[in-house]
Amino acid sequence: MMKLLIAKPSPFARKVRVALHEKGIEFEQVLDNPWNPGARAGQINPLGKLPVLDTGDGRQIYDSRVIIEYLETLGRAPALLGQDADARVMHRQIEALADGVCDAVVLIVLERARRVVLRSTDWLERQQHKVTAGIAEAARLLDGREWYVGEAFGLADLSVGCMLGYVDLRVPEIEWRRAYPDLDALTRRLESRPSFRRSRPESQSITEVG
Repeated sequence: MMKLLIAKPSPFARKVRVALHEKGIEFEQVLDNPWNPGARAGQINPLGKLPVLDTGDGRQIYDSRVIIEYLETLGRAPALLGQDADARVMHRQIEALADGVCDAVVLIVLERARRVVLRSTDWLERQQHKVTAGIAEAARLLDGREWYVGEAFGLADLSVGCMLGYVDLRVPEIEWRRAYPDLDALTRRLESRPSFRRSRPESQSITEVG
């Protein structure tokens, strides 16, 4: 059986968890905290990041984008990237947007974990701008449709859903629902899916940084 090393709040780990659930692939979930000394993540991934997938045949794959690419090679439905090149590019472009927003949220969380005297207001404002601009672009690209690419759920929808769930968890003061009702409707559809219900993010404490 596959094993997936995750952190509970990670939107990147959630992307992979949702994909595994959607494809009906059984896996064992193993919790880790990459910020803790001796974390397993650093022993497997030289970058010390999660998620990491142990495929059960001796391979350990890291980075959510690479893991999902691997899962797509298994031929398990549903296909998350579409069948033609243009669809794949669009899915990947929206995934990159969502991942970038999540990266900015991570930086906000880390900066807020620093001692107050060391925190940079300018740095926080810069990251918050990335988050709000990224959410606005996600809404523009959806443009009132049910799904981002074609007529079915795919990686783009999965990525944006995980992004917005992470924003709600870590920076709930960013109120995007009223401004972007299409994203709100998308999120409601996604969170009603068993794959999303089974992978809701939870907080893990971060030791004060710096």
